[in-house]
Amino acid sequence: MVEPGRRGMSLTATLKINEIYLSLQGESTYAGLPCVFVRTTGCNLRCSYCDTAYAFTEGEKIDAQSILKKIVELSVPYQSANTAQKLPLVEFTGGEPLLQEGTAKLMADVCDLGFTVLLETSGAWDISQLDKRIRRIMDLKCPSSGESEKNRYQNIQFLQSTDEVKFVIGSIEDYEWAKEQLLKYRLASVCPVLFSWVAPLAENQKVSSLKAFPAQHHPISRLDLVERIVADALPVRFQLQMHKFIWPPDERGV
Repeated sequence: MVEPGRRGMSLTATLKINEIYLSLQGESTYAGLPCVFVRTTGCNLRCSYCDTAYAFTEGEKIDAQSILKKIVELSVPYQSANTAQKLPLVEFTGGEPLLQEGTAKLMADVCDLGFTVLLETSGAWDISQLDKRIRRIMDLKCPSSGESEKNRYQNIQFLQSTDEVKFVIGSIEDYEWAKEQLLKYRLASVCPVLFSWVAPLAENQKVSSLKAFPAQHHPISRLDLVERIVADALPVRFQLQMHKFIWPPDERGV
């Protein structure tokens, strides 16, 4: 493993960080694997179903060297494991990680340390200049989010087979829209596609700044979503947020 401070890392940069912790990955094709999460502060979107509104503003400025050291420290118990894939994973999430200048370089630095780096991004920001080693899990925001007009469709041409596209689906209208995008852009031929069910927000997660769920939309249950995926023979992966079935749905740091 390369030590923090080597190979030209951006150690003078600082980012506003909400939390850094070790847990299990609860989503994506990596679900169930140990993962260090780096949650950045700040997001320019206000999706109706957002369950991390606390990351809009809460956090502290931390220099890149300290972030790298924390990641390495949390990973120490796994370093003797003889596995094909180096664990734990490291995921940058938010908030929106790409909102902050310096995140892209920091993620490349973490790649230099030998980690598999995942990025959860809203799809509203340019991904074309990111280090090719980063596994990008990119949203295409569905209509019920209230933010679908922010989708940056130019990003689709830059997706790699190691990336993933995620649709967070809260209504029947979302499902039909997601199905249309799936076929229009032939997304399943590019990378894994995730259809993620919107889990209802706990009362303390409902923030007034979030967009309202459209009154004309019809909520979809997880059973209905699964049955529609099967009936339409869609080449997608249904997913639930695993961590919400292990810990309380509004638990932080998990």
